[in-house]
Amino acid sequence: MIRPLVILPDPVLRQLSKPVERVDDDLRRFADDMLETMYDAPGIGLAAIQVGTPLRMVVIDLSKEDEPKAPQIFINPQIVAQGDAPSVYEEGCLSIPDYYAEVERPDTVTVKYLDRDGKERVLDADGLMATCLQHEIDHLNGVLFIDHISKLKRDMVVRKFKKLAKDKQPSGLVV
Repeated sequence: MIRPLVILPDPVLRQLSKPVERVDDDLRRFADDMLETMYDAPGIGLAAIQVGTPLRMVVIDLSKEDEPKAPQIFINPQIVAQGDAPSVYEEGCLSIPDYYAEVERPDTVTVKYLDRDGKERVLDADGLMATCLQHEIDHLNGVLFIDHISKLKRDMVVRKFKKLAKDKQPSGLVV
């Protein structure tokens, strides 16, 4: 089931997500819904909070269009180590449509998480996967990629999305 995306400036995006307490069939169905939503958008990563559920879960699929899908589910992901070298990627976000900016993050991360079956895993990631994991885990902590750019640019983006949200609201009674 495709779920509606939460879009900036919705304050839900700033919520701290709660740890998943039990990996069960309901959670796996929710993960499948998140993947379907992410593919439909289309995107390469999605945090549960982006569909309005403040749980510490992320889905990612970095496969290219002409490759078979390779979905990954990260439950209660935690960055336990990160590299010292910086890496810059142009990032975008399904919750901030059509806006992209270069963001500098550590080039590598080690992430501890539970998989779809509730098994503890550790992943050493670099390149796009390292960036994507950091971006999505930030969401779980109420942090957006625009928080990593200059205040001036961030304020401009927030103003634009506040105006768009206001413009979409019904404007009183029409007779």
